[in-house]
Amino acid sequence: MTQNVPQAAALGFQFVSVGDGRGSIMVPWREDLVGDPDTDVIAGGVVTSLLDHTCGLAIHALSQEPFPTATLDLRIDYLRAAASKADVTAEAHCYKMTRLIAFVRAKAWDADPDDPIATAQAAFILNRGTGG
Repeated sequence: MTQNVPQAAALGFQFVSVGDGRGSIMVPWREDLVGDPDTDVIAGGVVTSLLDHTCGLAIHALSQEPFPTATLDLRIDYLRAAASKADVTAEAHCYKMTRLIAFVRAKAWDADPDDPIATAQAAFILNRGTGG
């Protein structure tokens, strides 16, 4: 999810952890990822991509076999700006998986997981092929 997906690799996503329907990925602060040079805060689009990829990691953590997924619905609430020059970490939990859809919640933070910069609620289509 962090090295084999070109977008994730280009953004510098780093694997943190995976297990039991949960996944975590971190994006280190880089100057080229800044959205506003006056604040030196990572751009909102990078946070969106981070949350989306982390949700995918949580889905794969719950599944027994790998298969492609596609984002069906992704709602993000931006709660506050990240700190200047701060890395951002996201954690997602796939709390329900049907034959065709996975449901995931996620959050992203800079310094404290209890003070998130954004939260997400998402649904993903599961492309398990003809055998699913």
